[in-house]
Amino acid sequence: MTEGPLQRAGVEISVVSPVFNEEKTVEEFFDRVYSVLSSLEVAFELILVDDGSDDRSFEILKMCYQNRPECVRIVRLGRNFGHQLAITAGIRYASGKAVIVMDSDLQDPPETIREFIRRWREGADIVYGIRKERKGESLFKKTSALLFYKLIRAATKIDIPENVGDFYLLDRKVVEELNQMQERHRFIRGLVAWVGFKRIGVEYVREARFAGKTKFGFWRMLHFAFDAATSFSFLPLRFISFMGVVISGFAFLGILLIIYMRLFTTATITGWSSLMVVVLFIGGIQLLALGLFGEYVARIGDDVKRRPLYTVKEVLGGEVSY
Repeated sequence: MTEGPLQRAGVEISVVSPVFNEEKTVEEFFDRVYSVLSSLEVAFELILVDDGSDDRSFEILKMCYQNRPECVRIVRLGRNFGHQLAITAGIRYASGKAVIVMDSDLQDPPETIREFIRRWREGADIVYGIRKERKGESLFKKTSALLFYKLIRAATKIDIPENVGDFYLLDRKVVEELNQMQERHRFIRGLVAWVGFKRIGVEYVREARFAGKTKFGFWRMLHFAFDAATSFSFLPLRFISFMGVVISGFAFLGILLIIYMRLFTTATITGWSSLMVVVLFIGGIQLLALGLFGEYVARIGDDVKRRPLYTVKEVLGGEVSY
């Protein structure tokens, strides 16, 4: 992790965006964001974090920096560290009094930035985008996203709004709180909700991708959801405890039934198949419990090692301070 990166003085608005293999999108994204920020007549910077892209994304980002070196900073990570850590890196390099986080695929329209800034100036510490419509997404993705937020809200005491993503504005005091957090398996929109402060939502229409393919396939989404659940809830462990109580209860009733039949009847319980089903079921629950315990312990181990959250290969628009 880099500490104390060079800060630009006098910046009011910072826009942070992670970039991973977005060669078909990033130039259009840059032009639209720059156009919006220029029209607001505020001191701004655009921080683009190349998260280990293996296409032409960095070359295009470099060109964007060369065209506008006064307000652009490119942070090139040492490898692909993932979406959430790329956002973390960008936030730590941000100098603005307010920091706007958004993806570079143009699904979140840059024009919404104007409303974010207006709400911030009216006194909100956190302004988050609420997707009132999601274009270009399958029914499965919409349904799974809805279930994800309902489960997270039910499993934790954190008030994470539904239908939000990594598209929000953070006041500097919120940014300073986030910069102190060192956990590796990050669910940033959950951390944003956890810190509290005054929040307000802004509805917008989420567009289909401008170009290219989504980087969040089914398995990556599942991994992301598991990180979110284990970061903010012990519910998976409590569920295992609950299953243990339920199974023990049925086992106790089964013992009472066997004793009753042995003492008061001549009947016996037979059935190899049913016995194997019970044994395999209990074995499966035990393996599930071990797996969940292992996941929590592995996350503790990652945090205890205190390795850097990310490495920085190159910075355009500012020196790296270690």
